[in-house]
Amino acid sequence: MDWTVAAPFINKVNLSNEFWLTRNLPNSRHQLHIVPRPKPLENWHNQKSSVTGFKSWLIYWQHGMEAIKQTKGGVITLFPQLPAVIGMQQRLTWKKRIPVVAWLFNVGTCSTGIRQAIAQLSLENIDCFVVHTRREVDIYHHWLGIPKERFEFVPYHQSQIPITYEENTTHPFIAALGSAHRDFSTFFQAVSKLNLPTVVASSKHALEGLTVPPNVKTPFGIERADCLRLAQEARLSVVPLLPKSQVTAAGQITIVEAMLMGRAIIATRCHGAEDYIQHGETGLLVEPKSVDDLVQAIEMLWNDSALRNRLGQAAKRYAEEHFSCDAAGAALGRILDKVADAAGMY
Repeated sequence: MDWTVAAPFINKVNLSNEFWLTRNLPNSRHQLHIVPRPKPLENWHNQKSSVTGFKSWLIYWQHGMEAIKQTKGGVITLFPQLPAVIGMQQRLTWKKRIPVVAWLFNVGTCSTGIRQAIAQLSLENIDCFVVHTRREVDIYHHWLGIPKERFEFVPYHQSQIPITYEENTTHPFIAALGSAHRDFSTFFQAVSKLNLPTVVASSKHALEGLTVPPNVKTPFGIERADCLRLAQEARLSVVPLLPKSQVTAAGQITIVEAMLMGRAIIATRCHGAEDYIQHGETGLLVEPKSVDDLVQAIEMLWNDSALRNRLGQAAKRYAEEHFSCDAAGAALGRILDKVADAAGMY
């Protein structure tokens, strides 16, 4: 079956280098080709608002129309804006409805009122939503009023990350990377108590209003390559998350990347972290907002090189099996088979 792929991060400039999962399907029942975004997506670090603006919606609308126009079968979208515009476009036309698979469907926070009503209207007929935490199935089921059967949990995937740096044993430190819904208040209290060298690579917004302990460095504006270097050189990585009932998921990218790099990792048990880390086997999970729990976990890993190595190597093996592009490609093939069969496309 023919499918067009509409991904906001693939545009006319990088089309020749970005393949997403089009090369990772395990069989040839489906043919995928990418429809590039008309204009490059703005770097989220430079966005002044977390809400999609009117001009951005127009570009999403154009992108969705082109994906529908070019397909001979169905459409695969990435991010929640594209299935919303395609769903609305199909409601506004008399053309035959085409199958739509909404991959990487993460809305961040679920709005209420008119935004919720528009989301329910535009997404009502999407065939399959692919989410990256199990809790999102329940969240979106209740928010959109869509049967759970149309949601599929597939772990977030990431291509292999070259290991180009070794752990800094001369000047060891803890690394904490990322910004979204991070609990740096609890984290700072923990590392301050332990007085261990720490590097936090995050945004100014995420640290706003907090007092940074003297043993913590906070380099701002660094590139992805610098973040990967920090993660590889650190003695251990921590992903402290702030539990918020309205938040759908957070931290998965940082967790997956750390595991693929074979790093010993500690994460807060919330926002789906437990879907990725098996406590005591591939990393450690700590309870939300618990300074004592975090102190104990950090101290244990910091002082036990054998435990760090065991957890890091187990994390790497697990990530390569479950979070790889090939693993995601196999899941995608299964989902496309299911949607195509249900739509009578064979």
